[in-house]
Amino acid sequence: MPKHLLALGLALLPLSAHAQDAKAVFLDTRGQEAGTAALTATPTGVLIEVEATGLPAGQWVAFHIHETGSCDHATGHESAGGHFNPAQAPHGVLAEGGPHAGDMPNIWVDAEGTARAQVFNPLVTLAEGENAIKGRALMIHAGPDDYQTQPTGGAGDRLACAVIE
Repeated sequence: MPKHLLALGLALLPLSAHAQDAKAVFLDTRGQEAGTAALTATPTGVLIEVEATGLPAGQWVAFHIHETGSCDHATGHESAGGHFNPAQAPHGVLAEGGPHAGDMPNIWVDAEGTARAQVFNPLVTLAEGENAIKGRALMIHAGPDDYQTQPTGGAGDRLACAVIE
């Protein structure tokens, strides 16, 4: 076996051996299933692979972790609470002292209204410690996060919510 492939295989062994996987199913504003997310624990954070439909076509939308694992579409997903922020840090990568644990990059929605992305969050864990996100919610908003407006980045309405299980 070529050395570079052997090294790649060895580098992947610890991740596979210790991965704690979780999933989440997105609900839209009508309570209908609108996509899924697969979450994988890594030694330095959580990798989130998301696919969601029924979103505003051809634009960036905000993607956050919210504090409460509740996605009640009747309340516009307000039941998910605010952004997950155990350190009480300012919102956004452009804010002094930010970002907080629930901040993540905007994701692109294609011309058909589908977002597909892989986002890595180094500020959270999947199931251990005060930064654990299992049981919390993933949220896709109607507009992009400006990475600095407090406390939400000016991201707009909550369009799709998913409890991390």
